[in-house]
Amino acid sequence: MLAIAAAVVFGFALLLDLLNTDFGAPDLFNFETLLLIGLLLTALYLAGVGSGPRAGSGSGSSGRRFYGRRPGRG
Repeated sequence: MLAIAAAVVFGFALLLDLLNTDFGAPDLFNFETLLLIGLLLTALYLAGVGSGPRAGSGSGSSGRRFYGRRPGRG
């Protein structure tokens, strides 16, 4: 999810740079600020923050379990 948010921020920063505008708020929507927000979100994603639930060692969290014959195995 954070990677998608970072992509949106980077896309918005690219549009701001290409259109050469700041929407009337030069301190809030400048290219450097959006670039730093995008890099922060990317770093958090790569660090594993917000990546969703992970399979732990608890009961029932190790993925699918097939009892008996597994589907697709002749």
